[in-house]
Amino acid sequence: MDLYEKIRELPTQPGVYLYKNAEGEVIYVGKANNLRSRVRSYLLEASQANAKTGSLMREAVDLEYILVANEHEALALENNLIKQRKPRFNVLLRDDKTYPYVKLTLADRFPKVFVTRRLRKDGAGYYGPYFPGNLAYRIVELIHRSFLVPSCKVDLNRYHPRACLQYYIHRCLGPCVEGLTTLEAYRLAVRDAELFLEGRHAELEKTLETRMMEAAAAEQFEAAARLRDQLSTVRQLKEKQRMATTEMGDDADVFGYHYEDSNLAVNLFHMRAGKIVDRREFFWEDVPALMEATSEPNTKMGAPGLDSETWDSNPAGQPAFDPGLVFSSLLKQLYIDQHYVPRSVLVPADFDDRGALAELLTERTGHKIELAVPQRGEKRSLVDLASQNARQSYTQRFRVLEPTKKMISEALADALMLPELPKRIECFDISHIQGAETVASLVVWEDGKMNKAAYRKFKVATVEGVDDFASMREVVERRYRRLRDEKQPMPSLVLVDGGLGQLHAAAEALESLGLSTQPLASIAKKEEIIYLYGNEEEPVVLDRRSPVLHLVQMIRDESHRFAVGYHRQRRAIRDRDSELLEVPGVGAQTRQRLLTHFGSLRGVREASVESLAAVVPRKTAEAVWGHFHQEQNGLAHGTGRSETG
Repeated sequence: MDLYEKIRELPTQPGVYLYKNAEGEVIYVGKANNLRSRVRSYLLEASQANAKTGSLMREAVDLEYILVANEHEALALENNLIKQRKPRFNVLLRDDKTYPYVKLTLADRFPKVFVTRRLRKDGAGYYGPYFPGNLAYRIVELIHRSFLVPSCKVDLNRYHPRACLQYYIHRCLGPCVEGLTTLEAYRLAVRDAELFLEGRHAELEKTLETRMMEAAAAEQFEAAARLRDQLSTVRQLKEKQRMATTEMGDDADVFGYHYEDSNLAVNLFHMRAGKIVDRREFFWEDVPALMEATSEPNTKMGAPGLDSETWDSNPAGQPAFDPGLVFSSLLKQLYIDQHYVPRSVLVPADFDDRGALAELLTERTGHKIELAVPQRGEKRSLVDLASQNARQSYTQRFRVLEPTKKMISEALADALMLPELPKRIECFDISHIQGAETVASLVVWEDGKMNKAAYRKFKVATVEGVDDFASMREVVERRYRRLRDEKQPMPSLVLVDGGLGQLHAAAEALESLGLSTQPLASIAKKEEIIYLYGNEEEPVVLDRRSPVLHLVQMIRDESHRFAVGYHRQRRAIRDRDSELLEVPGVGAQTRQRLLTHFGSLRGVREASVESLAAVVPRKTAEAVWGHFHQEQNGLAHGTGRSETG
């Protein structure tokens, strides 16, 4: 059955349809209340005149469909299929950034606390999301300091011979070593952390006060002092929160956009308790190729006057840009699978399935979600503000303005989940040829530029043969053992050139030194994917034009250049030292005598037979001279070298 026959026999029920090309790839996913009516519209002459629809139908050779019960299910299924198949005729969410959560691994015998960007059904407790992203890190740091619950990678299902540094600086109860704490005491600490993360500060305050009094009565003054400090922390946070909520406001997400020259920038403002706490940016290139009508014409227009000089324009030869199509696709991909959705979402343009999407989000979140297109008043002003910022984002992105060092540092800290703005990055690379002359380089990026005075070279000493992982483990351990012993500060980030193997080798070296909390990442050469230690299952994939990716690539490439240069230098020394040994009658002592007398291999090569004979026996001198001048002599040594060695 050909494509047109399939379309004519489609059912009239709600569902999702998938167009495929000759290779069987899904090239477009759409949803409809009436599959037959919607898909048949692609065959109309008016639709075929549309450039994108015409291109789609010329490439499509097959059609699949999935029936669902209602429009809500169609919305959810369409969103999932777009994310899974990434069809090129759909508008795709290019920026897959998610905000961090705090994860408490409640299913473990000794739970830990982490920052994560992915929610799983693994029995853990997830709290958040937190805006801005570094707030999650500050909360985890507070839990370490106040409740002594760790976030290390140490296996707590068994006991270890000694505790790490975190125990000795009083940021961990030491469950990794038998006898340092009890299961009951640890569970109390985890329960306190739970109450804190859940915002049940009154209950936590009462519990801490009771336990503090009991510890004092039992003359356990050290425990009582620790509980007193925890109680003070909770009360201070409670007071800060009370002050922050005196200005009434609701949680909302506010969208704005700027469209120009076929490129689109969208800004998303996150408002929490009436205050803007963070901003997110999205970019698309060649938007008309995506935005020509691929669904029913959008008869609902956006807020009048909102950037109207750009999105209402219709230059000759270009289709009108319809922002409703963008926001219809964008909001589905952003919110349908999200754990938390604010009660109010303000968008600058209306779209046909706005009501259905609001109902679906309301069902999934358990509270009413409003998707509004404000026309006037304070909400309209917020949308205008987001659009003004989108214009600035457009300028910085598409007009190629060089970002400031602070902007790059902030973006780097956010992308790599660093607890603070990076001041110093140290990057390692390994270089060898089939395991010979294995060396490593260390390059340093500091305060926005490469610090060449801080570069270091390493000759790998303990590894034989080809073993990049063991080589990386050795040099990282040597570097940071010295920093630790000399009490020098650690870098903001340790970066290694390679994939997961090199990353885990470096992590083993750091953990052996008790530096398990040191931020660590690797960048794979081919895919240009960044792996963060502790979040390997969520690799960071940055846009190819991202200044953050360019910075990481530049540091990686510099470490590779430095390592290769040192490796070539070592090879040259090896070749220089070994070439004389290839001459019959020349041993280690004779070689040393010649090099000492003539100063270098070049001096030996340029010496006459008489000069050589003054240092070594005449027969040996002739052999050495002949080795370097075999072409002139017509000698046929198979081991001869050229002048360049």
